[in-house]
Amino acid sequence: MTSTQRLPEKGWAFLHLLLVASVSHAEEPVCRRRGDPENPLLSKDGDIILGGIFSFHTSWKDRKDSYMNQPLLLQCTSLNFRDLQFAQAMLFAIEEINNSTDLLPRISLGYKIYDNCGSVARSVGVTLALANGNEIVSVPSKTLCTRPAHVQAIIGTTSSSTTVAVATVIGPFFIPVISHFATCACLSDKTKYPSFLRTIPSDYYQSRALAHLVKYFGWTWVGAIRSNNDYGNNGMATFTETAQQLGICLEYSVSFFRTDPYVKIQKIIEIIKASTSKVIVAFLARADFNVLLPEFSYHNLSGYQWVGSESWIFDSQTAEMDMHHILDGAIGVSIPKAHVTGLREFILNKKPINPSNNELLTEFWETTFSCKFKELKSSSDIQRECTGHEDMTGVQNNFIDMSLMPIFNNVYKGVYAVAHALHNILSCNKTCNKNVQLDPFMVLQHIRNIHFTTKEGDEVYFNENGDPAAKYEIINWQPRENGVVEFVIVGLYDTSLTTEKQLKLQNKSLIWARNSKQVPVSVCSEKCPPGTRKVLQKGRPVCCYDCIRCAEGEISNVTDSITCVRCLPEFWSNERRDACIKKEAVFLSYEEIMGALLTAASLFGACMTIGVILIFFKYRKTPIVRANNSELSFLLLFSLILCFLCSLTFIGQPSDWSCMLRHVAFGITFVFCISCLLGKTMVVLMAFRATRPGSNVNKWFGQTQQRLCVTAFTLIQVNICIIWLTTSPPFPFKNFKEIKDKITLECALGSAVGFWAVLGYIGLLAILCFIFAFLARKLPDNFNEAKFITFSMLIFCAVWITFIPAYVSSPGKFSVAVEIFAILASSFGLLICIFIPKCYIILLKPEKNTKKHIMGKKAP
Repeated sequence: MTSTQRLPEKGWAFLHLLLVASVSHAEEPVCRRRGDPENPLLSKDGDIILGGIFSFHTSWKDRKDSYMNQPLLLQCTSLNFRDLQFAQAMLFAIEEINNSTDLLPRISLGYKIYDNCGSVARSVGVTLALANGNEIVSVPSKTLCTRPAHVQAIIGTTSSSTTVAVATVIGPFFIPVISHFATCACLSDKTKYPSFLRTIPSDYYQSRALAHLVKYFGWTWVGAIRSNNDYGNNGMATFTETAQQLGICLEYSVSFFRTDPYVKIQKIIEIIKASTSKVIVAFLARADFNVLLPEFSYHNLSGYQWVGSESWIFDSQTAEMDMHHILDGAIGVSIPKAHVTGLREFILNKKPINPSNNELLTEFWETTFSCKFKELKSSSDIQRECTGHEDMTGVQNNFIDMSLMPIFNNVYKGVYAVAHALHNILSCNKTCNKNVQLDPFMVLQHIRNIHFTTKEGDEVYFNENGDPAAKYEIINWQPRENGVVEFVIVGLYDTSLTTEKQLKLQNKSLIWARNSKQVPVSVCSEKCPPGTRKVLQKGRPVCCYDCIRCAEGEISNVTDSITCVRCLPEFWSNERRDACIKKEAVFLSYEEIMGALLTAASLFGACMTIGVILIFFKYRKTPIVRANNSELSFLLLFSLILCFLCSLTFIGQPSDWSCMLRHVAFGITFVFCISCLLGKTMVVLMAFRATRPGSNVNKWFGQTQQRLCVTAFTLIQVNICIIWLTTSPPFPFKNFKEIKDKITLECALGSAVGFWAVLGYIGLLAILCFIFAFLARKLPDNFNEAKFITFSMLIFCAVWITFIPAYVSSPGKFSVAVEIFAILASSFGLLICIFIPKCYIILLKPEKNTKKHIMGKKAP
């Protein structure tokens, strides 16, 4: 068609619009409802109307929208007996209130109850229908098309997602919405949902309860399945957050909605089979779980421990669907048991009144009794004709199942909450003030502040978020011999108590997956025993780790320790690394072999010196003793005894006195010894010089001078030791670093300068003695002992020169042993080199112990 051909059509369309506009302008303005009218499935007139929204059907037929025409209304399918029961609980409460003379006397409550089919879109439509009504109302011109709300409160809906939609739409109008089963924690946000209240606790507490339940049984590695809606996503988010705080890891977390394709179910099954966790947390709506359960049974997903939310854990219909008993032993949280007197009889005695005029009742009656109210077309029809007087007590379906009485009670309490608020607003006593203009906002404010007790003794009130107090029963699925599952209460979770007392369980009565009495184990890694610490595995959750043994000197005395604690300096880790034991104190003791050998050597040296003294004393008048300055010889022998014995002060546990004594005794005795040697060497030199003509050396180095020389040299060392002891004396010291697992008891030097001053002074005298002996080395052998003194001083210097590096490098008690060895070696060197040759002559060569031989004269 060309553009010129289109112009007449456009013109006619324009004229048509003008005509419509003129006709519309001529008519009186009216308020018209947009879209197709929504009619309630259950309704009753009254002075005050309450609204109700329930999912009388769980699904709807697919429709293909062409976007060319207005979409048709949803065609609902799959009659839902559960929500029918919820609606009956609402009707029971209304009827009970209407018959009461104490609550809202002479005021009748009516109702309009809609079916949302579990659809969010349909929930929005029926919500607007409850708020506005379906009537066409004419109003005078220049008047706004407004009027009071059609209902004063809405009871419902059953699921969180549809409730979110309802609360969002109705929130700006402040019409109260009281849900009996919408548990999403998101609905507690009063900025988004200002008019929402509920008689069931928020999922925030349920999710935390489930996390603490999982933690209680030590399950740190779990899988999770959630409904892909507000209920499942928000509930699982809170569970995950709490689980992380409690050290629980999720191996996988998958979502599912009942309208998802079969491919999604297959993927979930594959994930579960490939997992290593043995516990599955199912935060699923009952309708979603009932779709998954047959597939789980078909693929034999048995052996898993199920942890369930209140949506399905206490549902007998779900238990009946579990034909292969894969859910046996399931555990979860449920609303505490409740009872509403008369409600069961009300439901069972309900008869259809004019069922042909009520589509819902007709469908229910025909589904329940497998009959038809319409006349049968032929005698071949299998179904019989309904009479409307069938007996409900003999029916075996979910409608007569009273296991969800706690939820019925929530509906019951929601209706009574509205009634008590209206009672207060209308100032009811024996009669009510019907002239009060009801305002939804006023009703909402009064509902928030109500606090009453039902006839069964339940307290009803709401907190600032519109939530009731949170209390849950812990339910355990326990199969019986007849194959029926019994929901056994095994514990309680009460948020009103302190954190450590909120969860109480009876472990003895629990049954687990596959009817086991043992608590299942579900961990990524086994617990690390004491003596080890956890090391995370790279790229895996914190629950997956390796157990590494604590290092030496460190322990862990608790299971699953993340760190090892270092023992105190005086302690060391035991072999298992789970306790610190006191370190063994080590020192050079008399009991050990090395200490005993050194002690024996010291005593042997002292005894040997005493023996020499006895020999010299016995032969003191012989030429060889007299010729070698017997007084200095005896002093030297006495000093050697002290040198041998001072080594004993280095053996044994160090103390304040022993540490000071060992170094002082060592320093003074050795100086005394070297002073005597120095005196003997000087006597030899002086004696040789005295033989020269005109020499008067003997008068300057006689006996008195020798004594003074020895005393002076020794007093210098005594003064050095006194200064050392008064400024910074040696003290006992515990060395923790020398040997890791032992304490080395040793003597600290105090002042290193004092120690090296004592050694240095000994070394200085030794060098002087060596020089004097070296100068006298060419004197006749038969006349002096210079050669023996020179040789002994060579040994002495060699010992102490090698002592320094050996002492510095030796650890612990071995440094003490090195010092003792140096003392004994130098002492034995002096004793053997100087006195043994003389004893040899005295005892074995007496013919040489004559004055002639000493003078160098040969026998004729």
